[in-house]
Amino acid sequence: MRKLGVTILLSGMLLASCSPINNEEPEVVQENEDMEQETSIVPSYQLNDETYRVILPYQTSEARGVTTNQVANRVDIDELEQGLMRHSKGIFDPSKLYFQEGQYLTKDLLFEWIDGLNPKINEDELEELDTKEKVNVYKENPRILSHILEQNYLKRNEDSTVELAGISIGIALKSVYRFDTEIGGPSYYEEISMDEMLGKGREVAQTIVEQMRSMEDIPDVPIMIALFREEEQNSPVPGEFIAKTVVSPGKQTINDWDSINEENILFPSSEGQSKYPEDHEVISSFGNEISEFFPNYVGVVGRGFYINEEMQKLTLEIPIEFYGKAEIIGFTQYVYGLVLDMFPNRFNLEIQVTSSAGLESLITREVGEEKPSVHIFD
Repeated sequence: MRKLGVTILLSGMLLASCSPINNEEPEVVQENEDMEQETSIVPSYQLNDETYRVILPYQTSEARGVTTNQVANRVDIDELEQGLMRHSKGIFDPSKLYFQEGQYLTKDLLFEWIDGLNPKINEDELEELDTKEKVNVYKENPRILSHILEQNYLKRNEDSTVELAGISIGIALKSVYRFDTEIGGPSYYEEISMDEMLGKGREVAQTIVEQMRSMEDIPDVPIMIALFREEEQNSPVPGEFIAKTVVSPGKQTINDWDSINEENILFPSSEGQSKYPEDHEVISSFGNEISEFFPNYVGVVGRGFYINEEMQKLTLEIPIEFYGKAEIIGFTQYVYGLVLDMFPNRFNLEIQVTSSAGLESLITREVGEEKPSVHIFD
């Protein structure tokens, strides 16, 4: 496993600036697994106060590829990675720390943990059972744990070195367990209750902390752990984080968990209409306004991200077929006007206008801003 050894050569650069100071970046020397030195750089500015900087060249995870192997839904993968970073910001300050993909938990170790922490089913015994009996065995022993994601957060010391300041662990858990009793046979689906999933997640988290604290090459730093509930495999919206905790240095017992009240809601949908009727009505009216003037319009698909039942971000995709650049410009201008008239600025908004050729234009507005930003792609 990798040990971090990074030295900043140009330590006089102001690393916390939010805007570029000059065109040079401070160089760093980072030791790799073979104790050979690699020259890297630390960005001298960050995009905003909420964005972590990274040490370049970008260091990929020691367990690269495990996420896509274990988590079936692409939108769940994105939310797991980005959401874990979002929750890390409350513990690991992005204005002071650098982000790095996990460097301590290897691919082999993660597969060993995932297999070991899920129920084991004796395949030889299954051969003696009929299909109904097999189904019952699988239902009684669901593989709830999907994946364990590691993220590292690094700090700069006064002696111009960079070292690990904290670790975040995301534990992905199934809401629906899919299994097959025989090759070529039908697939079966077993819903996992929230209580069962939470119990499994807490059990897994405790075991992971104990294992990590016993590893000599992992520094004794805070470990934040967040539990992520996956959505169904074909869901157009991702699941959400449901609980988190922080284990202080020197500790290996998890005492308390903080509940997380997050939701990703599809619009239009019956769930969106029942839970957030006002938002559902605005989005539906938005689509109706478009359909009156553009015959090629086929509908709008939206995803609302909520924290404590308050909209934080709304992402809308408008698929439409265009027959020329002028039509794209005209359509985007019309949508821009609808945004000003119909959507409040109490949440972040992103509207993607797409065609069979890909993304045609993008309209974005940050919370609190009056006018959106627009980009039409060539």
